[in-house]
Amino acid sequence: MSKIVIVGGGIGGLAAALSVARRGHHAVVLEQADRFAEIGAGIQLAPNGIHALERLGLGDGIRDRAVHMDELRFMDGVTGRYVAGMPLGESYVQRFGNPYVVVHRADLHTLLLDACLASDAIELHSGKVATGYEQDGRQATVLLADGGRFTGDAVIGADGIRSAVRRRLVGDGDPRISGITVYRAIVPMERVPEELRWNSVAWWAGPKCHLVHYPIAGGTYLNLAASHDNGAREALAGVPVTGERVMDVFSALGEDARRLMRLGDDWRSWVLVDRDPVEYWTDGRVTLLGDAAHPMLHYVAQGACQGLEDAVVLGDLLDCGPDEIPQRLEKYNAARRDRTARIQLLARRSIELWHPVGEAAERRNALLASYAPSELHDVVAWMHGNTDFGASAPTSFEGVARPRPEVFRPQ
Repeated sequence: MSKIVIVGGGIGGLAAALSVARRGHHAVVLEQADRFAEIGAGIQLAPNGIHALERLGLGDGIRDRAVHMDELRFMDGVTGRYVAGMPLGESYVQRFGNPYVVVHRADLHTLLLDACLASDAIELHSGKVATGYEQDGRQATVLLADGGRFTGDAVIGADGIRSAVRRRLVGDGDPRISGITVYRAIVPMERVPEELRWNSVAWWAGPKCHLVHYPIAGGTYLNLAASHDNGAREALAGVPVTGERVMDVFSALGEDARRLMRLGDDWRSWVLVDRDPVEYWTDGRVTLLGDAAHPMLHYVAQGACQGLEDAVVLGDLLDCGPDEIPQRLEKYNAARRDRTARIQLLARRSIELWHPVGEAAERRNALLASYAPSELHDVVAWMHGNTDFGASAPTSFEGVARPRPEVFRPQ
């Protein structure tokens, strides 16, 4: 049995703890906050994310807590016209093996946390602020702001986009500012007009902006997230903003989208950030996971799914003794790098789908409307239908070609 120290007690860190514990290791999770909790609102989980949770023994738990979607619906946000939809019913579930669901972040985090608390192989420590790490050939140590140290046979940095472990390992500075501001609010479903209470993830696309909404918390709330490509240059998080300001920013959207936005109270704004893909996020007995390894914009709804996939692949590869850990962490890096890099860059380029103006928007609408449902399923199959999570990719840096350089080069 090895001791694995995990920095970060969010969704990815807790999933990693469960995954390595299921392989017989002892996991120590260090969370910087005073308690283990998850902030934020709704997240989407495609079948690949649910499959990862199944591998952790939590598939039934998430299916019970989540709202199962009927459709991914694309609307012209200016005219209010229905453009296209990807059905998520029986044919989708049969093809990909699981439903497409939405869930409150806190519900998913609680599911993982309860499983960790029930495991004798997992220790949870809050109020532990990591500043970096050091290692020798046999062990790795997390260094804390208060001078404390936690040493194990391996360290997993699951401490988010501003990861202290990544700062020491990759050293690529601050995250990239996307220039996009997102405004979020939650509305009680009872306040939503019945004709707009769709059991779907719906996008209203407009010029350099769009609104997405879907039900959460068992359908009792509607989650609203509106993005504006305003060229923002400063990273902001959770800044309160008035409803009047939100309505002014999204004045280009049509009446139906704005009807929903007028319902929002307690709007808050974030400037979105991500990072360029990197080829290596492993150093000896230290590796990264989730947003610490491959942070991505939320526009393909795969951030949580990719962190869960990381956890499963890492746990499977750490079915080994302490001496083999550095080699297995390299294999994990190699297995996951191309898939996650492709999704990172796709999330950036998806803005071309959401935000075109004028004739470009009309061409987009015509293209989307031309797809049959099965063709739309084909488009997402490599993401939603993947069940080995890249593990069948080459799993050693020795004797194999490097990944294509363009995969790691922003476009």
